[in-house]
Amino acid sequence: MLDALISGGVLMLPIIACSLVALAIILERLWALRPERIAPRGLGQEVCEQIGRGQVDLDQLEHHSPLGRVLAAGLRNTRLGHEQVRSRLEDAAQAVIHDMERFLSPLGTIASIAPLLGLLGTVVGMIEVFQVIVDAGSAERASQLAGGISQALVTTAAGLCVAIPALIFHRYFERRVEFITVRMEEQAGQVVEFLAHHSGELTLAGRREMNT
Repeated sequence: MLDALISGGVLMLPIIACSLVALAIILERLWALRPERIAPRGLGQEVCEQIGRGQVDLDQLEHHSPLGRVLAAGLRNTRLGHEQVRSRLEDAAQAVIHDMERFLSPLGTIASIAPLLGLLGTVVGMIEVFQVIVDAGSAERASQLAGGISQALVTTAAGLCVAIPALIFHRYFERRVEFITVRMEEQAGQVVEFLAHHSGELTLAGRREMNT
């Protein structure tokens, strides 16, 4: 296996580098994009219950999860009206979504360029093969041509081996971001709706306390 990689030539180096970067991104995003870490189930209902009791601890909510930061950002503006609450929720949610999409663009780029690097390596290898067999005798041409083509195709195979998993995980992470975003929107909407019908006093405890 090592001999096959070495026979691929110098263009195997960027392909191997792409594979290492892609692996690091995949492992990091698998850990970071856990739905229960970003948008835990039941958090919206829990916040609604706290609003019903008349007090929400914003500091605790902010440190609970990214969804908690979104809800806390909206609740800090309750005295400015429900439209401001919605606006702040949307702004905070966009920041969380941007964070969830981190590294997805480089992963997609790797999925696109790895096959091209492999193809380039094959083209370069084929050029070298034909340059060598020009000076070879007719009896030697067949064996040299077969061996040279085999070595040249190593880069194409390596590029595809990197690109296919990278593309699969890129699409998978895109769907996961969409799923988490929908869950965040549902829970944020639940809190906004409950807040719109809440007529009692609400104490927002934290570094900046407000009463509405």
